[in-house]
Amino acid sequence: MKIGIDAITFDVAKIHLPIKTLAKARNIDPEKLEKGLGLLKMTLPDTHQDSVVFGANALTKLITDHAIDLTEIARIYIGTESAIDGSKPLSSFLVTLMEQNFGENTLSECDVVDFTFACIGAVDAMQNCIDFIHLNPTKKAIVVATDFAKYDLNSTGEYTQGAGALAMLITANPRIIAFENHWATSTKGVFDFFKPYRSISKTAITGNATNEPWFENLESEIEIHKDQPVFDGQYSNQCYMDRTRDAYFSFKKLKNTSETIYDSWQSIVMHLPYAFQGRRMLSEIYALDASKTTITGTEDAVEYQNILKDVSKSEAYKVFVAEKLMPAEIASSLIGNLYTGSIFMGLLSTLAHYYDTKKEISGTTFGFLAYGSGSKSKVFEGTIQPNWKSAMISVHLFETLEKSFEIDFETYEKLHKKEQKTSVRVPKNEWTLDRIETENPNLLGARYYKWAE
Repeated sequence: MKIGIDAITFDVAKIHLPIKTLAKARNIDPEKLEKGLGLLKMTLPDTHQDSVVFGANALTKLITDHAIDLTEIARIYIGTESAIDGSKPLSSFLVTLMEQNFGENTLSECDVVDFTFACIGAVDAMQNCIDFIHLNPTKKAIVVATDFAKYDLNSTGEYTQGAGALAMLITANPRIIAFENHWATSTKGVFDFFKPYRSISKTAITGNATNEPWFENLESEIEIHKDQPVFDGQYSNQCYMDRTRDAYFSFKKLKNTSETIYDSWQSIVMHLPYAFQGRRMLSEIYALDASKTTITGTEDAVEYQNILKDVSKSEAYKVFVAEKLMPAEIASSLIGNLYTGSIFMGLLSTLAHYYDTKKEISGTTFGFLAYGSGSKSKVFEGTIQPNWKSAMISVHLFETLEKSFEIDFETYEKLHKKEQKTSVRVPKNEWTLDRIETENPNLLGARYYKWAE
């Protein structure tokens, strides 16, 4: 039985800052970011947008574009690391909003939950839904990946920011791609990138050492939530390489083959925190799994890294990148990091590229190398189905990205600091964050959304 993605839609923040503008403001050589990392634009949430809004917009498009009967949906599982509540999942918000637009109680028997494991959470959600369809082949499930990547101003992650969501219909006999039942995993608990609970003493805020109540906080320490992570870029890259390499060779064991697996893949789709991350990280696997490898296992660390640098600069590797990795990079260059949505935007970018260039890929195999900090990698593969083009007719990925509204650097910093109080662009035919409750003590902090006509 074939199980996989039958339909896929997206919603990306509709405003962006050109990478050249950011580079100029930060005294960075633009070529370092554009040609070195593949970055062109950085999308940003407007004042009326958050992870619920992006997810709800992508899900609404999925339902309307593909005429989905919500009573047939047994699961809506979310992958995110941009939660807006420590208890109430994003999926519960999405169910409410879908019933608001498509009918009360249409999803009352639908199971919903959020998956959080940095950037790999939506892959975990999809694998779980695929397993569910294996046991219940007449059922359908939806996976939503929704996130915004926000980094501190002037940090080394600032230029990789992005925002948006994807929604995918998971069914038996899918139109787009059917996944094989081989999932290799590599896991290790590390601190390469994380979003910890942070605190500051109440005395430091109020100047009062007697722990007087402060906005109903009785504790002597005030907990602070930040969307920005704590991270070590170089260490995170190494963890990415280590987990992905180990998962890849575990995948070979599962397949019980000594052949070079990536040779059998038409395209390779990876998690892309920036557009060229995949090509920079994959050189090790490329070298180790090649029959012509020059790595013996006796090299010291410096020699080993020099070999990998030589491999990445070789003409053969450049051709490999252009053929197997480049299609997934196109959208990433124009959007930025989508965290859990990154790998699926890579898939959509690849499909849209082949659709627009009229290349037939039915029957070919795509390889997926997923990664989430903390850390975990999963390697799996899928076969493109004969009717994949029929599911791409209404997508219009690159045409939509071309319509993104450019903002200036001053507006960007105001948005980042939450000093901007009005929307940069007027929302139309989309979900918006309407208000956050500030007065009713029983609903303090509750978030309410509405559809903007």
